[in-house]
Amino acid sequence: MVDTAPADDVDSLNRDLNQELLRHRELTREGGGREAVEKQHAKGKLTARERIERLLDPGSFQEVAPYVEERRPKGPHIPGDAAVVGLGRIDGRKVAVAAQDFTVIGGSFSEAQAQKVCEVMDLATGSGVPFIALNDSVGARIQEGVRSLAGYSELFWRNTQASGVIPQISLMLGPCAGGSVYSPGLTDFVIMTEGISHMFITGPEVIREVTGEDVDLETLGGARNHAAVSGVAHFVAADEEDAFATTRKLLSYLPSNNTERPPRIGTQDDPDRADATLDVLVPPDGSEPYDMREAITSIFDRESFFEVHAAFAPNAIVGFVRLNGAPTGVVANQPDHLAGVLDIDASDKIARFVRFCDAFNIPLVTFVDCPGFMPGMEQEHGGIIRHGAKILYAYAEATVPKVCVVTRKAYGGAYIAMSSKYVRTDMVYAWPTAEIAVMGAEGAVNILYRKRLAQSDHPEEAREQLISDFHEQFGSPYAAAASGHVDDVILPSETRAKLVAVFDFLQDKQASPLPKKHGNIPL
Repeated sequence: MVDTAPADDVDSLNRDLNQELLRHRELTREGGGREAVEKQHAKGKLTARERIERLLDPGSFQEVAPYVEERRPKGPHIPGDAAVVGLGRIDGRKVAVAAQDFTVIGGSFSEAQAQKVCEVMDLATGSGVPFIALNDSVGARIQEGVRSLAGYSELFWRNTQASGVIPQISLMLGPCAGGSVYSPGLTDFVIMTEGISHMFITGPEVIREVTGEDVDLETLGGARNHAAVSGVAHFVAADEEDAFATTRKLLSYLPSNNTERPPRIGTQDDPDRADATLDVLVPPDGSEPYDMREAITSIFDRESFFEVHAAFAPNAIVGFVRLNGAPTGVVANQPDHLAGVLDIDASDKIARFVRFCDAFNIPLVTFVDCPGFMPGMEQEHGGIIRHGAKILYAYAEATVPKVCVVTRKAYGGAYIAMSSKYVRTDMVYAWPTAEIAVMGAEGAVNILYRKRLAQSDHPEEAREQLISDFHEQFGSPYAAAASGHVDDVILPSETRAKLVAVFDFLQDKQASPLPKKHGNIPL
């Protein structure tokens, strides 16, 4: 016969167990305690849990591993350690999130934190959902020695394995120093918060001691400098709320993983809409600048242009747009800055964006107005050959639908690199203002006919005639169309309708790259 406890005793035991669970749960939500939370708020920063609540859909967060404790030998062992991780939704779509808790030992990265973050990353990668990291940490936990460094290694390995499988987004909401900058550096997009977040390998004190240079923290690793100078930051947010809004907007253009198409939305924008102002956008004088953003905002769905890396290498433009409701990647030269020339930074910016779009099934449109690669000793010694080759590699490797529109200059190596026909671009259009040649007519005539012009009785008249002849024979869009390098010459105002039609045709494009482990991009 089995003894059974009285019902009242069972109920009492259950109540006690439930109360114990609630006490444990409350401990995990205290973080570093009220005083530490107040200090965090005094700095204008939210706590880890507050950030998750603001980022995710209300009530959607499901925490993972809340009871994992930090492991300092002498304690105290704080439940949850310096991270809050779990699963949730943004605009109804599933995401995984990891938020560092600065109120617990400065958010320092520990073995326990690594265990938690890596677990949720594994869940994200295995389930095919985007991973979002909310970073706010002083760096590695010195008290743990090599165990903290091993934790970083585990995280970096997962960042690498997830690359090209799920979108990875890093929000910088506080300091990020030393080895900890490499996890954000391995992710697809970095969003920095102005005045609050900083990223650097070595701090001002170390720089001062080693080099004698006196630099402040903002100049060394602030959001504006990383957005405009180093290119580490893709977006600069005014505050944390702006960072969350930027994240939500970015995700709206992206698929959840590399097996999905990007999410299409309904649009009231007429697919055949024609903007007559495009027909007079490009100045007749090839040396006169214009803003390529005007073409982008006119051609694609209204108010859909979401620029990436806007402050970095402004002679190139990259970003997301929608075309008849479908997310599309746009790449363009910017004649309004350095005549749209390709330099080292522009090459890196374009190549990285093209490869991201290709990894996540986002079609590409390229607008070309480029006189070539930037000349000069600084560019040559800085490796413009190697960096320029990245664009060639990225476009040649990309198998998503690719369409190119030549608006004006497409000279030499820049013509080839910027999604030309024979790096397997599916369709190349040219506007009537297009000039496609090895170089501009003026430069070509100066080289080819130098002796003839020197012997001419009327060198200026002869030169003008030679320029006109050269342009007609080699530089006009009709010459390129006659040889098949351009598929059609179109009115600028027809561009939207042409793009809508061709991408509708190409949406089921199949590509079969050669079997290999991976290529060797010229890094």
